[in-house]
Amino acid sequence: MSGFDMWRVNPERTEPIDVRAADADIPVVSLSDGVVTLRPWSRDDAGFMVEAFADPAIRRYNGAHDRLGRPAPPLSIVGAEAIIDEFASRWRAFGAAEPPSGVAFAITDAASGGLVGCCGVDDWSKADVAQFGYWIGPSARGRGYATRAVVLLTRWLFELGAARAFLTVEADNAASAAVAHRAGFVHEGTMRAHSVWQGKRIDVMWFAALPLEWTMREPVEPA
Repeated sequence: MSGFDMWRVNPERTEPIDVRAADADIPVVSLSDGVVTLRPWSRDDAGFMVEAFADPAIRRYNGAHDRLGRPAPPLSIVGAEAIIDEFASRWRAFGAAEPPSGVAFAITDAASGGLVGCCGVDDWSKADVAQFGYWIGPSARGRGYATRAVVLLTRWLFELGAARAFLTVEADNAASAAVAHRAGFVHEGTMRAHSVWQGKRIDVMWFAALPLEWTMREPVEPA
């Protein structure tokens, strides 16, 4: 799992929101290869998000940490709904012709529609460089969902005009590094002692792809 920074919002925001009115102007963006489908998050997905963020691996690699690398308290339904509301606001900004910074997709099984994870854009710079991340829920790991989601998301970013797409992976997260390799990303280097977990400094690997050299830029037939 590569850390998608959904924690830039206040997870305990409680002001009332007219969800139906707010959802009315969210762009409908759906990406699919016939096996995996990416779609915007809905408040109906809050329970899945809460369950996912109780998982130790997600808390380790994707949750909010303090400066000593200690994880935040477990996510509540209210907190998950606040995060999903913020995702919706980022989609509305994208619909108003702003870069897709902060937008997030729910990763679903294309056949069943069941939720399996999340991927999203952490940042889109003024130089058109996109940083993104992803996570997969514990019951859905090992089935290729993450690799397919990364390929779909990267292709979309390049279609939008990204000149470069990159992600970072903590050096002890071998599964996520394997996803980056399978999705056609190049390991460009390692940032030493760049992160911290439970008081211990951790190296962070840097993976990137460029549109003209990315080997998976053309769609493939569903497996």
